[in-house]
Amino acid sequence: MSRVILILNGPNLNLLGQREPDIYGRTSLEDIRALASARATGHGLEADFRQSNEEGELVSWIQGARTTAAGIIINAAAYTHTSVAILDALLASGLPVIEVHLSNIYKREEFRHHSFVSRAATGVICGFGAQGYELAVDAMAQLLNKAKTA
Repeated sequence: MSRVILILNGPNLNLLGQREPDIYGRTSLEDIRALASARATGHGLEADFRQSNEEGELVSWIQGARTTAAGIIINAAAYTHTSVAILDALLASGLPVIEVHLSNIYKREEFRHHSFVSRAATGVICGFGAQGYELAVDAMAQLLNKAKTA
């Protein structure tokens, strides 16, 4: 079984640390990559950490994960609320999925309260800033260990 977890980040997350720090914090995406990778290594996992502003590229990465990854952690950003294509790819992957958001999407604008990604997710982590990625890696490690012993 693969020990790789695919960690995907959607549009505008490349601007973390600069974009609306009152909402998203001052931690850069590169800092989050380091945190998530270190946490994955601690669980004996490898983090394949990627970001794209392109919906189709995210869909292609999800499809590719079917044969290369053990699970997917995804912060689809704005595509969370709009992308049936990402939902369909996640459902087709057959992999455990954890949805993560830096902010608490339920304390924000009404349109952010709906998530297409959630339909495919085993669980959702939101509102903990960069720490949410570490929590997601911990949760994924637990899911994968449970599946291994089942």
